[in-house]
Parts: sequence; C-alpha cells; structure tokens
Amino acid sequence: MSAVETGPAGGGRTVPAGARPGVRPAGYALVRAGRGAFLLHRRATVVAGVLAVLLAAVCVLYLSVGESFVPPGEVVRVLAGQPSPDRLVVETLRLPRMTLGLLVGAAFGVAGALIQTVARNPLASPDIIGVTQGASALTVGAMTYGVTSYAVLPYLSIAGGIAAAALVYVFAWRGGLHAARFVLIGIGFAIALRSITQLFLTKGDYLVAQQAQVWMTGSLNGRGWDEANPLTLALLVLLPCMMWAARAQRSVALDDDTATALGVRLGRVRLGLVLLGVVLAALATGAAGPVDFVALLAPQIARRMTRTAQIPLLCSALMGAFIVVTADLLARKLFAPTELPVGVLTAAIGAPYLIWLIIRSRTGGKA
Repeated sequence: MSAVETGPAGGGRTVPAGARPGVRPAGYALVRAGRGAFLLHRRATVVAGVLAVLLAAVCVLYLSVGESFVPPGEVVRVLAGQPSPDRLVVETLRLPRMTLGLLVGAAFGVAGALIQTVARNPLASPDIIGVTQGASALTVGAMTYGVTSYAVLPYLSIAGGIAAAALVYVFAWRGGLHAARFVLIGIGFAIALRSITQLFLTKGDYLVAQQAQVWMTGSLNGRGWDEANPLTLALLVLLPCMMWAARAQRSVALDDDTATALGVRLGRVRLGLVLLGVVLAALATGAAGPVDFVALLAPQIARRMTRTAQIPLLCSALMGAFIVVTADLLARKLFAPTELPVGVLTAAIGAPYLIWLIIRSRTGGKA
C-alpha cells in the first residue's frame, strides 16, 4: 500500500508504506494556512517568482517602446493610476494589445500543459494535434461564405477547435487513450484540416483570402479590449476548473494500475483535462488567431526550469504570456514601421525547437 501526498506547485509524490506522518518529500516545504497545510515545491515557487518579475519587466518595456518612447517611470505612473502626459499612448494605444497578448499566452501555456500531461508526450500541443487547425478551417470557411464579422468569428473558432479535438479523441479511443495513437491521429487530422483550409482559401475572393491569411498567422495587430474583455471573463469562469486540473494532473501522471488502485477514474479525469485544454486553446485562437508553438514551447520550458514530476500550470501560464508579449514586442520593432504578425516570431522560435524534440526522442534523450 502507498499513499500520495500532493502539493499545489510541483506534483504528487508517492510515500512508501510505513513512512512517518509529517515527513516531507525532498524539495517540498510545508506551508500552514489556518487549520490546514499544503506542500509547496520550493524550486517551482522560485521559478514562478522569477518568471513573474521578468514578465513585469517585459510588460513595462512593451508599453515604453513604440513610435514614441515613453520613459518606464511614466509607464509605472500610468499603471498606478497617477496623472501622466503619456496616459493616452500607454493606456489607450498599447495596454489593450499587451493585455490580450498576456491572456492569449497564458491560455496557450496552460492548454499545452494539460494536453501534454494527458498524452504523456512533449510533442502533443493544440497546434500539433489539430485543435488550432480545426478552428482555422471553420473560421476560414465562414469567411469564404461571407461571415466576416469579428463578433462572430471567435465563436466559430472555438466551435471548430472543440469539434476537431472531439474527433481526434473519439478516433484515438480504443478502450483507453494510448498516447502515441492520440498524437498520430491528431497529426493526421491537422494535415487534413489544413488542406481543407487551403481549399476554402482558393474558393474565396482575393480580399477574403488576404484577410484569412492574416488571421491564420496569429496577430495582435488591431486587437484590443473588444477581444481581451471576453477572454478575461472566460478565463475567470474557467479558473476553478484550472485549479482542479492542477491537482488532477498528478493522478494522471501515475501509471494506470497505480491510479486505478487508488480509486482514480482515469477515463473521466483525462477527458476533463483534455476538454479544458481544448477550450483554452480554442478561446485563445478565437481571440488572436492560431499563434503557433506557444502551447508547445511554454510547458516544456517551464518543466525543465522547475524540474518537477508534472508540468506546472502556473509556470506554464507565465512562460506562455512571456513568450507572446516578447514576440509581439519584437514583431513590432524588428522591421518597423512594418509590423509582423506575432505568430511569425513564435513559429521562427518554435519550429527549430520542435525539430530538436523529434531528434531528441529518436535518440533517447541524448541529443
């Protein structure tokens, strides 16, 4: 018999039978809150703090840099609600776009962490297993047939992503969810849906095709509170689900026999985690388009930094937000006055990383 102790930041640890009550796993600190207590992974906590500081710094830099430079001190004054001559530039022109980038990056980061946890494969992310391709296919198809309102397209993106994920899940299910089969079927669906999207592009007129191409690269240009506010509300509604997922992913990380012996209903837990990950990815795609590779990169970088048994959701969210905001800052300035879509920068970073992951998996982690 064994018992499982869990902590909110790092992951579960199996404690051998006969271990003394109160003995903490290595690397964990016991935090008491009122009458309760919980375990906190020390390294994951430090990494989360460092990422939060770095994210705050890049946000101030993002709001400072543009066609006109705003001193960081003035940016801080505006954010603190104090009077400033640069309030219009910071608060009206730059803050909405940056806020959307933060939310999109965090949603993609958590979505990738959940799907990689269930698939037990670092290659599994929404943009690899067909979720974002499903969102793209339905959105571009709607554009082709005359639906161009940005009040409607995000909802179509969400519906397309969920439908694609449901198909992948159904076809991958054979009395259980095998990780390799899940990823391979997802890749197959992604290729098929990308072909359907290209077919829609050839059917639409030139202007619609141009509009669809810009959306498909994933861009924050021209986006603001109209996209950020609904996404904020959706993430707040899903926050209890994410807190549940932070605990549930530890049971999924156990082998099937151990989890079943502990009374974990693996099928339901996996379905819940995948569904939450798909919804988060679809929401982010609907707000900014398919910003590729963020859901692939953020969880893996976070896991390597924290060295935890499971992928930490909070660090994945912070890393995803950091990647998107930094990439959008570079996209705005590298070829100014021309602005690149943020998806171009994330793809330039993510594609080599994906190749490295594939080579590493073929060499047994020696690359």
